Amino acid sequence: MNFLLRIAAYIFHPLFMPLLGVTTYFLVTPRFMEPQFMMAKIYAVIIITIFIPLVSYFLLRSLGLVNTIHLEDIAERKYPLMAQCLLVLLLMKMVFKPYDDPELYYFFVGILFTTMTALFLVFFSFKISLHQMAIAGVTMFIIGLSIHFQINLIYTMAFFFVVNGLVATSRLHTESHTYPELIGGFFIGVIPQLILFGYWL
Repeated sequence: MNFLLRIAAYIFHPLFMPLLGVTTYFLVTPRFMEPQFMMAKIYAVIIITIFIPLVSYFLLRSLGLVNTIHLEDIAERKYPLMAQCLLVLLLMKMVFKPYDDPELYYFFVGILFTTMTALFLVFFSFKISLHQMAIAGVTMFIIGLSIHFQINLIYTMAFFFVVNGLVATSRLHTESHTYPELIGGFFIGVIPQLILFGYWL
């Protein structure tokens, strides 16, 4: 059980959540899309939201600005969150357009507002759970897809609800976060996605 809870923090790391949301969208959308088109978008997301942040992490670590990839210290979060905001803006500008990909475009708008909120709280020395924030945002996006496309995603949503609980338990088990930090992360992840439903549902 201890191994499962610890590995969950890596499998459902915030870096992977944008890719998870985009991949889920392409799997459930009833619209026809060329496979090459989908793969190009997925590769762009991998490069911008995973590869570049990992390279940036090792750079920041070599400069002594961060110690671990989990960013457990509040002060460590400032630069990675700033970089994440810029990378999400890059995705919105270069990869996903509001008229071509409204669902994914506003998914990333939600991620941007969520990340900006987390960054804002850093300056007030409040450490929210980035893991909980990320998985909660993806879960809300999937609920929106179910409503938008009028398809039954009950099993997918159930899986993500379980994952939310698993991530929260993992963060408590490793003593990485407190209950208020997890609850704050959950709502900061959910609320922007929920508000943006009005723009694409």
